[in-house]
Amino acid sequence: MISWPFLLTALVVVLMPGTGVIYTVSCGVLYGRGAAVVAAVGCTLGILPHLVVCLLGLTALLHAGAVVFQVIRILGALYLGVLAWGLWRSAARPMTLDVSQHRRRHLIVRGVALNVLNPKLTVFFLAFLPQFVNPTAGLSVTQQMMELSGVFMVMTFAVFVAYGLCAASVRQRVLESPTVLQWMKRGFAGIFAALGLRLAFGEA
Repeated sequence: MISWPFLLTALVVVLMPGTGVIYTVSCGVLYGRGAAVVAAVGCTLGILPHLVVCLLGLTALLHAGAVVFQVIRILGALYLGVLAWGLWRSAARPMTLDVSQHRRRHLIVRGVALNVLNPKLTVFFLAFLPQFVNPTAGLSVTQQMMELSGVFMVMTFAVFVAYGLCAASVRQRVLESPTVLQWMKRGFAGIFAALGLRLAFGEA
């Protein structure tokens, strides 16, 4: 059942600046409001695999096998490195003003991959979320997990869109200065690289 402790905890988790937030903000600044919303959709969809794993009863497996968690952590760090390198290389290229359908799909895929490989979400779904399931609530565990996850996903989408739209509001100023744009891209690349290194050295 949905409770105030769950809502507050979920809000804190969503508000914490992580890879998803940084990705959505970067899309908002570099590509505009539409791209920010698309990135938020991708990050939100990336939550679904964690829910599926939890509902399939693989919690015990992932808790017992630290290797699985380590694999997710390393893959996440490598993917952040790939994003950082791509942004750094694109800093010297002309800015793309139009967000095409192809680019939208690309932004969604990146957002999904970021959250699929996010160990923080793995811990949240497999260790923390089940604590809010009430066996005496009259609903099955599966129904309660889906309800809690649905609320978490809605909160994620809403908060990420808010972050992205705020970032997009300064986009015009960025576009007016190629130098600012170049260093903005390099700055985001540096942030992704730092997050990847942090993840690689054991901090989810």
